Amino acid sequence: MQFRKSNKLLTAVMALTISPFALAGTTITGAGSTWVYPLISKWAATYAKETGVQVNYQAIGSGGGIAQIKAGTVAFGASDMPLKPEELQADHLIQFPTAIAGEDMVVNLPGIQPGQLILSGPVVAKIYLGEIKKWNDPAIQALNKGLKLPDMDITVVHRSDGSGTTFTFANYLSKIDKTWAEKVGANTSIAWPTGVGGKGNQGVAAYVQRIPGSIGYVEYAYILENHMNYARMFNREGKLLSPSLKGFQAAASHVNFVTAKDFYVILTDQPGADSWPISGCTWEILRVNAPKETNMEVTKFFDWGFGHGQQLAESIAYGPLPENAVQAIKAYWKEKLDI
Repeated sequence: MQFRKSNKLLTAVMALTISPFALAGTTITGAGSTWVYPLISKWAATYAKETGVQVNYQAIGSGGGIAQIKAGTVAFGASDMPLKPEELQADHLIQFPTAIAGEDMVVNLPGIQPGQLILSGPVVAKIYLGEIKKWNDPAIQALNKGLKLPDMDITVVHRSDGSGTTFTFANYLSKIDKTWAEKVGANTSIAWPTGVGGKGNQGVAAYVQRIPGSIGYVEYAYILENHMNYARMFNREGKLLSPSLKGFQAAASHVNFVTAKDFYVILTDQPGADSWPISGCTWEILRVNAPKETNMEVTKFFDWGFGHGQQLAESIAYGPLPENAVQAIKAYWKEKLDI
């Protein structure tokens, strides 16, 4: 009798171990990008009310999300850095974009109001390389004629975790500054020349809010949510812009999600007068060899988001994908996952 009870218990434990990300189709777990967390959390709350399906998402950074989906410990990973098609194939993965967004520089400068400070890509690169150390440096002052900048040391804040937000930021700097491209490059984790690290977009935002003279980079939803002091920036065409959903969508209009293999596209430094220079996207990553029921639950959730969650997305400055891209994603699911 005791053996039978133990055997039943062992079977139950094994079932949970084999499928940790789905319980009777009512719970889906995901992990990764902090960039997309505000969107997924909003979608998940409404989706749970409408369907009863719970989406448990852990905002641990894109690097962590990639690692967890590769290990098969979550139903989906989320990354703001797309994986190259050959890496997807090698690890039996697929990826698809979710929504368009962007990031900006945030600062803590006494006497400077949101949107007053003007920055350029080359100046930001020199700040993050540790070459520009003071806020009243001539290079910054030249961009801000008539604005009295404080004689303060600059404290650089960056991500401490593996981050797609970092990839997007570093990818942009690599395109506009040769020294950055050669010495630092772009990835989810990089060797920072200077600065202090915060975990997640929320960690960077918190550091910048606490440290006078600091500068950091965060996804735009965090700027809105925390009422942060942001900078205007020049884009590739030399146009001075504030971050906006319109600017993120303008950048995305210059890439073709439909024809790109496995939706591998980069949205930084796109042409166009309205294009925000540090625009990006989040990709959801699934295992091809996961249980079919699990992938069905995940794709149902994101299909709901594409069809019913766009007003929620736009309320926090996430842009919807073009309709032809959504149709291409559905065809991709059918081809790769047979669902």
